[in-house]
Amino acid sequence: AVKQLWGDGDHLAEINDMMSEQRAIGGEKAKSVWDLLRDRAVRWQLITLLLVVSCIQLLGANVVYSYAYSIFIKAGIPPAQTHYVSLGIGTTEILSTVLCGFLIERAGRKTLLWKNYAVMALALGLLTVTLSLQDSFFWVPYCSVALVFIFIMSFGIGPGGVVCPLITEIFIQSYRPAAYVFNGVVNWIQLFILGLVFPFLV
Repeated sequence: AVKQLWGDGDHLAEINDMMSEQRAIGGEKAKSVWDLLRDRAVRWQLITLLLVVSCIQLLGANVVYSYAYSIFIKAGIPPAQTHYVSLGIGTTEILSTVLCGFLIERAGRKTLLWKNYAVMALALGLLTVTLSLQDSFFWVPYCSVALVFIFIMSFGIGPGGVVCPLITEIFIQSYRPAAYVFNGVVNWIQLFILGLVFPFLV
C-alpha cells in the first residue's frame, strides 16, 4: 500500500513510524470530541489547533475573497473581465499551495505560518490605505489589486498549506477524527460569527 501511494523507494522509516504509533495506541478505539476536550494529555495540541484556525479566520481571508470583486471593479477592470481576474486568484492560490508543499520541510511549519501571517497583515494594512486613497491617483486601484494577489499568495504558502496536514502531525491516530470534527466546527462557528458581525463593522 505504501509503494502504491508513494512509488518505489525505501519507505522503511515511515513504515516503522506507523508501526510504533499502532503499538502506542494498542488497538484503542477512535476518541470522541468530548474525550478530546477532556483529555489533558492533548490540551496543548488542541490549543495550538484552535489558535491557528482562529488566526486564519481573524486575518480576513474570507473578507478579501468577499470584497475582491468590488476592488477589481474600482480598479477599472470591466465587469465582463473580472472572471479572468478571479481565475487568476484561484490559480495563484493553487500554485502557492503547491509551492508550500515544496517549502514546508525546508522552511518549517512555524516559519511559514508566522512569516506569512505577517505578510498577510501588512498586505491588509496597505490595502486599507489604498482603498481609502482609491480616487487620489490613477495607479492606486492597481495597487489594491496587487495587494489582493499578494495576500492570496501569502495565504496559500502559509496557513492555507500548513493547517491541513497539521492535525495529522500533532494528534495520534485515535484522536485525529475528533480533531478534524473540532477543527470543522470551530472554523464554521467563527465564519458564521464573522459573517454576522462584519457587515455591521463595515
